Amino acid sequence: MRYPRLLLAALVCLSFVTAGAAADSPEVDAVPQARQDLLAALANRPKDPVVAVMALNDGTETTDFLVPYGVLKRAGIGQVEAVAVEAGDVTLMPALRIVPDTTLTAFDARYPRGADVVIVPAMHVDNDPRVLQWLQRQAANGALIVGICSGAKVLSQAGLLREKRFAGHWYDRDDLRKDNPTARYVSDVRYLYDDGIVTTTGVSASLPLSLALVEGIAGEKRAADVARSLGVTDWSARHASAGFRLDASRLWTIASHWLAFWRHETLAIPVSDGVDDVSLALVSDAWSRTWRSEAIAVHEGTRTVRMASGLRLVPQMDISVTPVRTIALASHTSAMANFTAALDAIGQRYGASTRDLVALSLEYPDGLR
Repeated sequence: MRYPRLLLAALVCLSFVTAGAAADSPEVDAVPQARQDLLAALANRPKDPVVAVMALNDGTETTDFLVPYGVLKRAGIGQVEAVAVEAGDVTLMPALRIVPDTTLTAFDARYPRGADVVIVPAMHVDNDPRVLQWLQRQAANGALIVGICSGAKVLSQAGLLREKRFAGHWYDRDDLRKDNPTARYVSDVRYLYDDGIVTTTGVSASLPLSLALVEGIAGEKRAADVARSLGVTDWSARHASAGFRLDASRLWTIASHWLAFWRHETLAIPVSDGVDDVSLALVSDAWSRTWRSEAIAVHEGTRTVRMASGLRLVPQMDISVTPVRTIALASHTSAMANFTAALDAIGQRYGASTRDLVALSLEYPDGLR
């Protein structure tokens, strides 16, 4: 079972867990200003942009990657490319596997002037030199660089947070501060723009951030239409950072689930052509963060399934040797409805403390305490 790195690290960080991180004082008017700054930055960029959503083949966060790709494709914006470091499939973490559109080398050949927007998800390794050098070149060519969740750590390794204001996943903020002494962390904003760089809070910020990108590029009406189809009513930068922390009770939930390995489950999500990327990402990600279960996409027949965005998913076809329970995506409901239904089902199956842990890991407001 592939567990989130931040929670694995928590098992050896008891002193941090019990003490908790110091609260930050939010900047006055930071929330409306964050939205205005991002929209203003996008207003000066092409209305038919080239957007690169980066992926490290060995491990890229599921929701960080699939949500912006799926949302921007749904909005019909520009040329959106899933760009992997090298040829071959991309393993998403903690769930799923996809076939990228192109590689860094092929992208450079097709777009010699570079991308207009580069989206950087959390990656299993945040200092791959191929990723860092490519990001540095894209930034030097004027691309808007967007680090989603722990993608901020990749930007940090590339030296792109120096002297910047930044957001980040609650678990990363102390490391980001330490590694960027000239930069300044800003609390209580889901996304933040500063001089060509955008950063966000945890995984769940990928959805409001993606809608803000749609609004900045294609206008508020297009963003509202896409948001409605996704079941989203608010894509502002509003966030409450102080409520997200690991404490003793959450650590106990992790440890008890981890040790009870005989109760771990594999959950099969049946997929077929046209499956919604955003719903699949949110649901599979949530179920794979329980410390009790791992979600896999299953399909009998062809090697790949073409998702709604056009991106190819690599499902698991032979599950006969793996005991599984099937969970289904509701095909006629929104991505957010599927996600909240998954959280409810997690609470019903594993208890409220596990639901809370999943929301905490995703930095979803349901996890405030």
